[in-house]
Amino acid sequence: MIERYLTKEMAQLWKEEKRFEYWLLVEKTVAEVQGEMGIIPKECAEEIKKANFSLSEIKELEKETGHDVIAFLKSIENHLKDEKAKSYLHYGLTSYDIVDTAWALQLREGIEIIINSLRKLKEIIKNLALKYEDLVMMGRTHGIFAEPITFGLKLLSFYCEIDRNITRLERAKEEISYGKISGAVGIYSTLNPKIEKEVLKRLNLKVEPVSTQIVPRDRYAYLIAIFTILASSFERIATEIRNLQRSEIDELNEPFLEKQKGSSAMPHKRNPILCERIVSLARYLRGLIFPALENISLWHERDLTNSANERLVFPHTLILLHYITEKMIFIFSNLKINEDKMKENILKAKELYYSSLLLILLMKKGLKRSFAYDLVQKLSFLAMEKDKSFLEIIKEDKEIKKYLKEEELEEYFNLEYLLRNVKEIFKRVLKEVR
Repeated sequence: MIERYLTKEMAQLWKEEKRFEYWLLVEKTVAEVQGEMGIIPKECAEEIKKANFSLSEIKELEKETGHDVIAFLKSIENHLKDEKAKSYLHYGLTSYDIVDTAWALQLREGIEIIINSLRKLKEIIKNLALKYEDLVMMGRTHGIFAEPITFGLKLLSFYCEIDRNITRLERAKEEISYGKISGAVGIYSTLNPKIEKEVLKRLNLKVEPVSTQIVPRDRYAYLIAIFTILASSFERIATEIRNLQRSEIDELNEPFLEKQKGSSAMPHKRNPILCERIVSLARYLRGLIFPALENISLWHERDLTNSANERLVFPHTLILLHYITEKMIFIFSNLKINEDKMKENILKAKELYYSSLLLILLMKKGLKRSFAYDLVQKLSFLAMEKDKSFLEIIKEDKEIKKYLKEEELEEYFNLEYLLRNVKEIFKRVLKEVR
């Protein structure tokens, strides 16, 4: 059930009556503008501005009408005391003048909620990155020891990705901040474009340049696409944390509460269930791009094939992404960093991470790359077979001694030299704190 993933903010945004509250806001704004422009009597506009609805009544009326907007309007009519005002409710409008304009308002509010949480997450990760800027750990490619990095640098990568996603969401917010008050097929046959312009200005929305009965659905597909990229970014981060929590690595651990249980059968387990949950939800979220893309292609000036799935896609994406963001905040605020294990895994690498440096040094001495590569590979494999330090092996090798003195090896083959440019990367990314 989606309810288990509702945060406090999203619970408010997607409560059942909220949709009708947005609809009512649009109806009232239209009436207000029409009253000021003399299109409907001012006193009727004032009455409509006082209008309300009953959620339970709408539900009962929809059973009869089979049309939610008509049920909504009937409920408002029942709450209007002035009979004349009832004649000017929804004056000249079509359903999706209200629905799509309200969608823009609701989605924009939801995006802001997510962006605010992402900014908080980004700040937490930035502070951790600075704290662990110099904490050396093994870098891995294909799951195999590669060269050392720092834990701060790994976090800095997460920071940058979150920052890019915030920028994308800001663009997406602009992309969907369009409404329409243009009538049945977008030609203003019962309206004036000036009404649309003023109504949307008051709602802080932009006018859809060419609308049909609806706002074009490529706008919403763009938003859902950005949401799925964000979900995939979260999956990357969660996957990295749970990989580093593996028993044989054990460099990170997600939070594990005092009374939490891991396995019903094995009491010793501390499983990375939060990160695994994030991965699971990200997989679901990515699937929601397909209906959003298919909604772009509707018959003629519109059909209803988009409507039902949007009532699931829009809330589900926003609810789940905010839930995941809040879980990420919790994880990074309580992340366990096992520095001893990081050091232990560096030692396990037996200094093989100097192989690329050795290759470069030999090439500088004039050796052909292919010859130098084969030599370094042979010595690397020998170190692994003998379970000896790579530096120990190369210092004993007669071929290496022909080209490199021991003091040269000492100069270059140290972690300080290997990681000498990490601070430059931090400086490039975090200029404001340098």
